[in-house]
Amino acid sequence: MINFPAFQGKTAAYFTLGCKLNFSETSTFGKMLQDMGVRTATKGEKADLCLINTCSVTEVADHKCRQAIHRMVREHPGAFVVVTGCYAQLESEAVSRIEGVDLVLGSNEKANLIQYLSEAWSQRLAGDDTNANAADGTKDAAWHAVRTKDIKTFAPSCSRGNRTRYFLKVQDGCSYFCTYCTIPYARGFSRNPSISSLVEQARQAVAEGGKEIVLTGVNIGDFGRTTSERFIDLVKALDQVEGVRRYRISSLEPDLLDDELIDFCATSRAFMPHFHIPLQSGSDEVLRLMHRRYDTALFAHKIELIKQHMPQAFIGVDVMVGCRGERPEYFERCYTFLEGLDVTQLHVFPYSERPGTAALKIPYVVDDKEKKLRSKRLLQLSDEKTQAFYAAHIGQTAEVLFEKAPRGKAMHGFTRNYIRVELSAALSKEEYDNQLLNVRLGGFNRDKSALMAEIISE
Repeated sequence: MINFPAFQGKTAAYFTLGCKLNFSETSTFGKMLQDMGVRTATKGEKADLCLINTCSVTEVADHKCRQAIHRMVREHPGAFVVVTGCYAQLESEAVSRIEGVDLVLGSNEKANLIQYLSEAWSQRLAGDDTNANAADGTKDAAWHAVRTKDIKTFAPSCSRGNRTRYFLKVQDGCSYFCTYCTIPYARGFSRNPSISSLVEQARQAVAEGGKEIVLTGVNIGDFGRTTSERFIDLVKALDQVEGVRRYRISSLEPDLLDDELIDFCATSRAFMPHFHIPLQSGSDEVLRLMHRRYDTALFAHKIELIKQHMPQAFIGVDVMVGCRGERPEYFERCYTFLEGLDVTQLHVFPYSERPGTAALKIPYVVDDKEKKLRSKRLLQLSDEKTQAFYAAHIGQTAEVLFEKAPRGKAMHGFTRNYIRVELSAALSKEEYDNQLLNVRLGGFNRDKSALMAEIISE
């Protein structure tokens, strides 16, 4: 770690958009800065440093990133503003021209965030403006440090942030080129650290009091391209780390969710009966247009196998609606397919056109109004499935890992199979934070987002 005295006593504000991987990385950045003497700014406090970790999965995400950058600049006048993440990688020139932005770091460079920050910060303290805004509005390498090719670095991350659960980054990038996606351009090709290094990070999380770890990445089932290891071998090694009570796998492509992994999770010590599997479409015609590497028959087989081994497993599914080529009859096939699947929840999002993607060559376009109608139907189906899954557990006992809540507010936590549980404010205690407690599951809370619980043992 670089020892840079100018950071001592400074404050930092953070803003993250996008996936769990981004939140994990931001938390790691925050810990690195904390180790250098930087304190996280309190609410309403003007920060000396702002870090925005961006997403670019949709056009809406791009817009939110720009809004967040402008807001941070406005709320923290005079702060040193750093922008990183997928939007910073894909639109680095545009980001560098935003007034108030001092440093833009791409996917390669964020692994060396402290080094780049130290250099740029030193130039500011020295009053050196030569690397600031040039005549064309851009910044040179000391400030605008994005390289668009050969994204090969891996920035380790295992951190908790403000939550109880730890997020362990096991993989980054993607070597799949789905027609609608920019991830290979934003994060590079698939790469990973060694199993031994990840096991050591899990042990460190235990030493810090962690009980649950979520494995995160972009395409984590593709683990091993860098080290010639297998994802199942990583899972088996992590399962042996003493002190970790729970593991969750954030997302697994259907073609990489092999039967051996399902078998192992069903009998493992710490891997939970909880899966998140991207489907994207329940129409084989659309899957082919997307260049996905499976069909609906394979997907249905994976769901059936999970439920055969783990009948109470929570299964979340990603679904994209309104992509190019999704004719009405294809969407109806998708809806019917999902209706018949024994899954728990649908993560539904509308297709967004991304510059440079192959999907733009597909002629059939779905208008925004139709996208909203299709999204609404699938979200209603999701609510029905989730509430039916929850209702089937009312009256049962379950082990819940509780998370800290503001004083006087209801506490929440999750069962092993990811049912969200609420403990009324009257029954909540600060000492329940990060504790695994047995509860009896009652009826739904007010907005039906959780089941009410009663502690039966402490």
